[in-house]
Amino acid sequence: MKSWILAARPKTLPAAIVPVWAGCVLAWKLQGSWQPWLAFCTVMGAICIQIATNFFNDAIDAAKGADTAKRQGPTRVTASGLISRRAVFTAATIFLLLAVACGVVLYQAVGWPILAIGIPSLYLAYGYTGGPFPLAYRGMGEIFVVAFFGIIAVGGTVLVQTGQWRDEAMLLGFQIGLLSAVLISINNLRDRAEDATTGKNTMAVRLGELGARFLIWLEIKVAAFSGLIWLKHQLPWLGLATIPLWTLGLYLSFRIFTSPADRSMNRLLALSGVMLILFAAAFHIAAVVFE
Repeated sequence: MKSWILAARPKTLPAAIVPVWAGCVLAWKLQGSWQPWLAFCTVMGAICIQIATNFFNDAIDAAKGADTAKRQGPTRVTASGLISRRAVFTAATIFLLLAVACGVVLYQAVGWPILAIGIPSLYLAYGYTGGPFPLAYRGMGEIFVVAFFGIIAVGGTVLVQTGQWRDEAMLLGFQIGLLSAVLISINNLRDRAEDATTGKNTMAVRLGELGARFLIWLEIKVAAFSGLIWLKHQLPWLGLATIPLWTLGLYLSFRIFTSPADRSMNRLLALSGVMLILFAAAFHIAAVVFE
């Protein structure tokens, strides 16, 4: 059981939960109500896709030799022999089927847009590291996260709740996507030296160590300054959600440039997850207090 929990990578789950949480808050802010059952199905679908992605990543990276003894991050269960590759693939498939079950409920509520969002999401759970064009091996991991764990996740949540694709959801999704990408970028910075020797051409490998550090700084800063755009939507108080980015985010930015790219990055990875959660919490509070 500990090995399965390790493979599921529970520390990454905020990237699946936060977009739905914040999207539901935004939907409530825009229309004055929200639908808990649809929210539950949305977040469970997102969590199942996240876990399936993590399982596929574990098994595929092991098969490609991307996880070696030099790894600085948490143990990978397939590469270490804790769980067989076949079992991990089977578990990933089961979680995708659970995500489909959640998607059926959402399809009944919204219709064909759920197919347009769900089918690519289901494929990319595998295609992130597998298939003919694995995004993680082409330096497109951050782009994938901003798009699917940010704009599409938040926009889709608001769509399910309101029946509309809203510009406000795209802004919120962009901010959350950037903060979620920080997790991927720190992970890739930590593993850059190992990835460079195994053919995993992440953005960190392509940009080099200094460029990878600057990318993380940029993701935080763009997410923070994007808060000013809430003025355009006549919801200026929602910009207060960026307070954690100007506090913890500044500290994290400083540490990114002063910490070695080794196991010490694991602590910064945890802090980036906390920053993402604090952003959603601050957004929730701002939406309620300044109703």
